[in-house]
Parts: sequence; C-alpha cells; structure tokens
Amino acid sequence: MVQNLSAVTAACLVVEKKKFLLAGGLDENLTITCNDIDLCLKLMNAGYRNIWTPFAELYHHESATRGFDDSPSKQARIGREKAYMYERWGAVLDNDPAYNPNLDLEKESHALAFPPRI
Repeated sequence: MVQNLSAVTAACLVVEKKKFLLAGGLDENLTITCNDIDLCLKLMNAGYRNIWTPFAELYHHESATRGFDDSPSKQARIGREKAYMYERWGAVLDNDPAYNPNLDLEKESHALAFPPRI
C-alpha cells in the first residue's frame, strides 16, 4: 500500500533537486550510514512527505560496490554516525510516527517492546 514513511533508503530515493537543496542536501558528517535517513527527516521537517510505493520495482545489491562494514574502523564510523543521528534527531527517532510504538527500538527483529513503550 502506498504510504507515508519517515525515511526511505537512498537506494530508492527520488527527490526534486529544489527540495534536496532546500533541505541542505546530504550531511557530510554522515559519510555512509545514515545520510539518507537524515535527508528524509530534514525533508519531513520542511513539511514534505516521504512516500513509499509498492509499484516501483528496484534491484539493489547491498554493499556490492563499497564492501561490508566488518572492520573495527568501519564499526567505529557506524557508531559515530549513529551517535550523531541521535544527537540531532533523537526525539524523532524515539517517537517515529511511522513505526509502531508496540515494537522495540533496540532490536532489528521488530520484536514486541518489553516493557511496552506506550
């Protein structure tokens, strides 16, 4: 179902240049991990919506060109970028209107939150 989300991956992100520039583009402090999420949140903050559609067919080969995040230095970068995102967007990330409040924020498995967040 077509729906409004807080963010989508850059692998399928399409945005008008004028809106991209208005939002400030990609943040150079986020070199790999969260720059797409940051951009989407900036667009949302500017009053735009991030629409996801099931009618687009895409092929994305994750990490095919840049490799995997499996070294200590890459893991450290991820940690820095996540910390930067929480410093900047923590309130939004913790209360994402597109993420069910009954689900855990810490686990990537979308497990039920315990204790419940609401």
